[in-house]
Amino acid sequence: MPHLILMRHGQSMWNAAGLFTGWVDVPLSPTGIDEAREGGRAIAHLAIDEVHVSTLIRAQMTAMIALSEHHSGLTPVVQYPTDVEDGMSENETRMREWSQIRGEAGQEGLLPVHVAWQLNERMYGDLQGLNKQATRDQYGAEQVHVWRRSFDVPPPSGESLELTAKRTLPYLESTLLPALEAGKSVFVAAHGNSLRSIIMHLDGLDTEEVLALEVPTGVPIVYTMDNGSLVRSQA
Repeated sequence: MPHLILMRHGQSMWNAAGLFTGWVDVPLSPTGIDEAREGGRAIAHLAIDEVHVSTLIRAQMTAMIALSEHHSGLTPVVQYPTDVEDGMSENETRMREWSQIRGEAGQEGLLPVHVAWQLNERMYGDLQGLNKQATRDQYGAEQVHVWRRSFDVPPPSGESLELTAKRTLPYLESTLLPALEAGKSVFVAAHGNSLRSIIMHLDGLDTEEVLALEVPTGVPIVYTMDNGSLVRSQA
């Protein structure tokens, strides 16, 4: 049966430093690299037919490091759209035109990787780059907890989990679920809050239950498609 593998990126350098990150494009820390490798080992035996990652480097690093442990030996290749649109920059046009595989041999052993901004972390607005403990000291631990964990209260100038879900869930419905329904197994490497919104939907959590939902770094969460429904299973 096809399965959906969700994995939050390994520890980033700003996770380690205790800073709010959001859409700031920060790479993995050495610990995060180890977590991604360990997470990859946990799913090395599971079939993976396609990969979806956010636009942020910490998620992309996590996916590639995890896949380096996979038993299939497939080569992950980022897929760029083939069409060139009006108003695109020269670099964007060149990337779409020049990145396409020409030879048949290059199509063999390929694992397609799709990059989607919809899977990006929740945008933390004015908190991005602030020290988490200093922010608690300034605004109070309870207020910061509400900003970080509540469903519909955004941080100043940022996104709430509710707003994040308005981009992640349409991507789940339009792209991920059709792949699963077609019999493909899908690996998603993304972020704590983009994955919280998807897990909230899949597990049927309400706005109170989601407050306690934690998504650990580098730990795969596996769902199996069973009679048209996704059910949690063991990696």
